[in-house]
Amino acid sequence: MPAYWIAHVTVTDDSSYKQYAARATGAIEAHGGKFLARGGRHVQLEGVDRARHVVVEFPDIESAERCYNSDSYQEALGFARDAAIRDLVVVESI
Repeated sequence: MPAYWIAHVTVTDDSSYKQYAARATGAIEAHGGKFLARGGRHVQLEGVDRARHVVVEFPDIESAERCYNSDSYQEALGFARDAAIRDLVVVESI
């Protein structure tokens, strides 16, 4: 059953965050992740607005978790830790 990473992001350091994005893309794709939304236009209806929203589809929730915990993604994440305020959740499809 597919699962989705849903990230809400406010970038605070463009240069470092670009380094994260470049590295994270390969790690995500290596784990079967497919970008469905990556930034772009949005409408905030409730809650805290963030400037950037990302949705990635994975084959299943286990693949999404393996990707997040992988060495390659954790290395990429090091560039985002002080370069953005992020919320990330993995949601299983129905």
